[in-house]
Amino acid sequence: MSTMKKILLTLLAALAFGATGASASTGGIAWDKFPKDRVTDMAALQSGAKIFVNYCLNCHNAGYMRYNRLRDIGLTEEQIKANLLFTESKVGDTMKVSLDAKQAKEWFGAQPPDLTVIARSRSGDGGTGADYIYTFLRTFYRDETKATGWNNLAFPSVGMPNVLWELQGQQRAVFKEMKDPHDPAKVTHVFSGFDPISAGSIHPAQFNERVADLVAYLQWMSEPVQNDRVRLGVWVLLFLAVFFVITWRLNAVFWKDVK
Repeated sequence: MSTMKKILLTLLAALAFGATGASASTGGIAWDKFPKDRVTDMAALQSGAKIFVNYCLNCHNAGYMRYNRLRDIGLTEEQIKANLLFTESKVGDTMKVSLDAKQAKEWFGAQPPDLTVIARSRSGDGGTGADYIYTFLRTFYRDETKATGWNNLAFPSVGMPNVLWELQGQQRAVFKEMKDPHDPAKVTHVFSGFDPISAGSIHPAQFNERVADLVAYLQWMSEPVQNDRVRLGVWVLLFLAVFFVITWRLNAVFWKDVK
């Protein structure tokens, strides 16, 4: 299979996965706003890269991102080798895992999607893809009716367990029964909050910051040149504004004697 075909298949899979997540949000919980300033914070991106390698790269591939591209967020090759390479992979290799696709389907019900462009594949009325992932990673709760023992408010019945539970701790979702105003015979369950079961290894505020770092990295990884693109776009708009003024005045001078 050609590289271009692999990229197209990955994008299609990510879009399908994102559509599922977006539909799960419709009529459900509101997506929290991801702190966008973290995408330009090198320390946050480096922290997010470390979390990604430690917690996500065990099951998910980032098959179109190379380790040495992390130099763009301020890491040296020595730092990448010492802190982010835990296998026999080389710095120039892509971020792939050795998880067998058949085993993954048996364990999780589906093969974990490639995360290279996952932050760009989700959007909807609830917000951006980064907003969705930021909400998703923070709304896991214990549900013994599920095979993994976990469920999620943003993506109900998701096959993925809460890989960050040791940091976050464990919580239980509380739902209240409410009668349908249009049909009193029907009863709906509305989420009303979380009850803590056990505390995590870090404070909840710190956990939110770690998740924000991870989402910032996923956002950056989906388009590593986005910060440069935004800066270049500002200069282009300024140039066009100045050029418009010059052109407007030249046009006035050129036609001033024409009756």
